[in-house]
Amino acid sequence: MAAAATCGTGTRSTGSMVVSASRNSVTSFQRRGPRASGTDSGCSRLVSIAGTRPSVRNGQLLVSTGLPALDQLLGGGLAVGTVLLIEEDKYNIYSPLLFKYFLAEGIVTGHTLLVASAKEDPADILQELPAPLLDDNCKKECDEDIYNHKTESNIKMKIAWRYQLLPKMEARPVSSSRFGHYYDVSKRIPQELIEASKWHGFFLPEKISSTLNLEPCSLNHSYMKLLQFIQNIIYEEGFDGSNPQKKQKNILRIGIQNLGSPLWGDDICWTENCDSNHSLTKFLYMLRGLLRSSLSACIITVPTHLIQNKAIIARVTNLSDTVVGLESFIGSEKETNPLYKDYHGLIHIRQIPQLNNLIYDVSDVKDLAFKLKRKLFTIERLHLPPDLSDTVSRSSKQDLAESAKLLGPGCGMTARGKKHLDF
Repeated sequence: MAAAATCGTGTRSTGSMVVSASRNSVTSFQRRGPRASGTDSGCSRLVSIAGTRPSVRNGQLLVSTGLPALDQLLGGGLAVGTVLLIEEDKYNIYSPLLFKYFLAEGIVTGHTLLVASAKEDPADILQELPAPLLDDNCKKECDEDIYNHKTESNIKMKIAWRYQLLPKMEARPVSSSRFGHYYDVSKRIPQELIEASKWHGFFLPEKISSTLNLEPCSLNHSYMKLLQFIQNIIYEEGFDGSNPQKKQKNILRIGIQNLGSPLWGDDICWTENCDSNHSLTKFLYMLRGLLRSSLSACIITVPTHLIQNKAIIARVTNLSDTVVGLESFIGSEKETNPLYKDYHGLIHIRQIPQLNNLIYDVSDVKDLAFKLKRKLFTIERLHLPPDLSDTVSRSSKQDLAESAKLLGPGCGMTARGKKHLDF
């Protein structure tokens, strides 16, 4: 609607310019005959789907994940017709945030939601979505976070000259166009926004029957029910592209929570040699076939740390378009490590989709960490503290050097000495 209003305004201003120019007899353009408002075919061609934008890399239609920093890492956003797989953290604390960001962005942009879960009622999940920040509040929160971060950095340590040349993660969208919003995790989304949105819920305990006889080689009944439910919504509401003249185009955002867990009737989490180890991969294969030919985007959270068979994890990764892993510091040795004291976990961009290709793209951004602040979930580059900092004691330098070796080819390459860090 906003695009249509903008287009209409542009038409009126252009018409007035043509009239004024014709009075001065400096142009041969003539104004067309009067038309009814809202029936301009030229205006309708300029109207695009709300909450989307084309990719600058391949022209693919993109939607926001609800986290602008994650959109930037994925090449501008999540491609329509693809699957985003979130590898859950060990205690499932931070992965639900990305799941709720994705759904909240759909409500704000007017997209249709399809929420599937075997643990929580979809209606309860929508009630727990974070509240969107207004433009003024968003700017204020971002400025406060940036100021506090700079102040803490200046007080705690001296930044080495080599860090000044590294690119930084943007705290706010770099473009002036509004794509992706910020959300306050300390508040809940207003009830009127939920009531005005259109959504479909799939709660597994309400969809299956306890007295159902299944064939040994058939697909998991829970997955089959969910696949049929998604297929019906796509075809009945025109997300497959049918009847484009009768229905206004929109995006279907699909969110599936804890897929592959025992709550879905899958036994891949508690045994390595299970009988139905192909049910999850079959479901993902058929789901991708549905999404490729529809105006929909899907986010799935999977407890990969519970799956015993690593071959199944490799198959699930290959059947997903985008894979993002979350590694929380809670309950691990990194929680007390001074190297990670300013962060709550690491985020790994496993793969980025390259549509119409046989191989996937790998992100060139490594060593990413996340932190949950008072209101915002932020993603930052992980930097090692410099050796000359006054805040790093001599006793902890050896620990920092040993931790840097485990970090990998990113930050770990800076640690060459055995007892201290060399730059």
